[in-house]
Amino acid sequence: MQNNLLLQVADVHVNRPGAEVLRGVNLSVGFGEVHLLLGLNGSGKTSLALTLMGSEGYHPDQGRIIFDGQDVTDQSMTERARLGITLGWQEPARFEGVPTADYLALGMKEPSRERVEAALNAVALSPMAYMSREVDHALSGGERKRIELAAVYAMRPRLAILDEPDSGVDVLCLGDVVALVRRMADEGASVLMITHRDEMADVADRASLICGGVIVRTGTPDEVRDYFAQRCRPHGDTLGSQPWGDEAGGTYQRVVATGVCDD
Repeated sequence: MQNNLLLQVADVHVNRPGAEVLRGVNLSVGFGEVHLLLGLNGSGKTSLALTLMGSEGYHPDQGRIIFDGQDVTDQSMTERARLGITLGWQEPARFEGVPTADYLALGMKEPSRERVEAALNAVALSPMAYMSREVDHALSGGERKRIELAAVYAMRPRLAILDEPDSGVDVLCLGDVVALVRRMADEGASVLMITHRDEMADVADRASLICGGVIVRTGTPDEVRDYFAQRCRPHGDTLGSQPWGDEAGGTYQRVVATGVCDD
């Protein structure tokens, strides 16, 4: 295993009811690197994120996950979190009765008002306006997403896995997401940024493309973005947003089986 890599995923397979959602993933993320994972909805991006975090039901049937030289394949979510792996969920949860400041402090090793304020400022939310607001239904989707990202930043993770960090955020505010990701990397974190929006490639150092539960290409962000535009977007237009679902009539499975996205 290379000692300049924080994360190494080797031939990981994961089966879920009805499908093999990951079918031999190979992926690496370097120290301090922003790595973009690009793919259509349903291609296995979130399944990979949950597998890396150790979520229940996503234990590899084959392959290994190595974090900073340590095999964490069989470790729990809690154990991985202690090592510095953090996941920013695609759909942030609501917590009735929990103020934002308390929510942000939950994952911090040494909670402080200064760090809470810094985290809110990092996602362009006013600490004065949001620290006492509850993380509940009164917040918009964009506000909840920003608070979720602030919570990840507040933890000072070694590896931040951001699942669709641009979802639920107004297009005009994507610059705030980009700035946060770069700020985390500048402060020493590695970031695996998962998205189906290729415009997010601008913030990345390296990129990979996932299709049908396997990485089909890794390279510079521009190379992967161009490949995605030429080979994947047409499939997305044909298959729709949930290509594994019954509504696709098995089309996506046929795409995978014929290997049209493989090099």
